[in-house]
Amino acid sequence: MAYERRWRAGSSGFAGMFWFAGWLFTLAYAQLLWWQAILALVIWPYYLGVRLR
Repeated sequence: MAYERRWRAGSSGFAGMFWFAGWLFTLAYAQLLWWQAILALVIWPYYLGVRLR
């Protein structure tokens, strides 16, 4: 029998929205310039993942 994995939209959608809200808050709080905001988009998830690992 073929095993079929189904995708569920559980808490992953909430986690994505939470991450995006946190990123926007960080940008506004730190008053970053546009190029710093783009850099933060790349670097912040990496450090967050390392810290929460």
